Amino acid sequence: MSARTQRAQGFVELRVEDPEAGSALAVARARLRDAAALADLRRLRLFELAGALPESAAISGLLHASTQFYNPAKERCVVRTSATDAAPLGGGEAMVLVFERGGERRPAAERWWRHEQQRRVEIREGVVWVIAAAPGADARAIAESLAPLRDRAHGLLANPHVQSYRVCAGGPPPLDWIAGASSPPGRRARRSA
Repeated sequence: MSARTQRAQGFVELRVEDPEAGSALAVARARLRDAAALADLRRLRLFELAGALPESAAISGLLHASTQFYNPAKERCVVRTSATDAAPLGGGEAMVLVFERGGERRPAAERWWRHEQQRRVEIREGVVWVIAAAPGADARAIAESLAPLRDRAHGLLANPHVQSYRVCAGGPPPLDWIAGASSPPGRRARRSA
């Protein structure tokens, strides 16, 4: 990308209860000692766009116009175009980004965007788990312990053989959260905010 690269993020969440997040929460509470202080678990999809981008309202409209990104009938999308923009994160919550190493790019979405805007952009996608801790517990510590799957009793959210993860707590993540510094195979990508 050129020196004029702009970045944006779209956080997509189901409008109704997410069965995958509910299942992960139930498994964590039932089987993982590190989840004893886990109050809630939500799942979102994250799209990162990098390139010559229009203003925020136009980005929202474009994301809304294509099923490459989300279905507005059953999902909602929060767009961030500045590092100071809020992310869908409550006070005291932590986020765990999980993405497949080498598989985070979305070529079909990039082709659609190029057709609509006559501009080339890079689009990446990952899954974000939002972790809420019980009162007095540390959401970041819970996120760090639940993120990497180590064995049947430790970890849940990322398979370290094919996925990388990043934890963010204490504020919104960077706009290049997925595209940021990559890590060697088999290791986690640590880039905390």
